[in-house]
Amino acid sequence: MDIQRIINQIKHRSDFDKVGMVLAHNGVVRGTSRDGRKVSGLKVSVDHEKLEQILEKERQTPGILDIIIEIAEDRHLSVGDDVMVLVVAGDIRDTVITVLERTLNAVKTTVTSKTEFFI
Repeated sequence: MDIQRIINQIKHRSDFDKVGMVLAHNGVVRGTSRDGRKVSGLKVSVDHEKLEQILEKERQTPGILDIIIEIAEDRHLSVGDDVMVLVVAGDIRDTVITVLERTLNAVKTTVTSKTEFFI
């Protein structure tokens, strides 16, 4: 996963002149679970059909030029590894921040499931 590569991909679009903000989220494997237990890693599964539905819907938001997401799936990830990169490009800050948050929350709650490995 390479955030700069994704941003450059968006910047090379012929309609990039409509963009006023590019916002990125880079999720990584934490060393502890939400309940405080030590984690050695995790594995993520993705529902690709739901992911496409979410992306299709959010890309329709007025002012959004593009949304690109990469998720490390179906492999063992260690603490510190990248889990997900989400990049949203759009016209103004309010729109881009809102869409990134909405997309991220939808992906985390309905698209991905994770298995944590504990120490």
